[in-house]
Amino acid sequence: MGDAYGTSGPPDGCDRPGAVRVAAIASLTPLEELDADPFLVDSRSQHAMCARWAAERGYVVTRELLVRSLRPDHSALWSDVEAGLVDLFVAPSRRVLERALSSVDEFAAECARRGVRVETVGCAEPLYDAQMKARIHRRLSMPTAGYDGR
Repeated sequence: MGDAYGTSGPPDGCDRPGAVRVAAIASLTPLEELDADPFLVDSRSQHAMCARWAAERGYVVTRELLVRSLRPDHSALWSDVEAGLVDLFVAPSRRVLERALSSVDEFAAECARRGVRVETVGCAEPLYDAQMKARIHRRLSMPTAGYDGR
């Protein structure tokens, strides 16, 4: 079974009538992989990419999921859909989905079965320099020391 971590609550404006409600999926990747694959570790940038994508379409992100190797039938994915809080899933790329879910194809099939769209942003990943990696390292390694990531 994969890991599922907390999600953020609905942002302001998610109660707009007719707004498409989006669950943004980011990968939960260990800090040890920062040098090899910084974008997969940088869940904040993954969620921001999804939020920009949603905003460009007039959609509202109602949930941010941070997961690794999660089963496609896991309740963390579907509870908000069942509650009517999510209309579609978005992730930055298939690569992120492949890290976040145990099977992207099974997830896509489950989305089709439930009538929920799944999209990928498809934008280029940011290029990370040493300073950007250092900020990510600080943010992820010192969360209990009061560091807020800025």
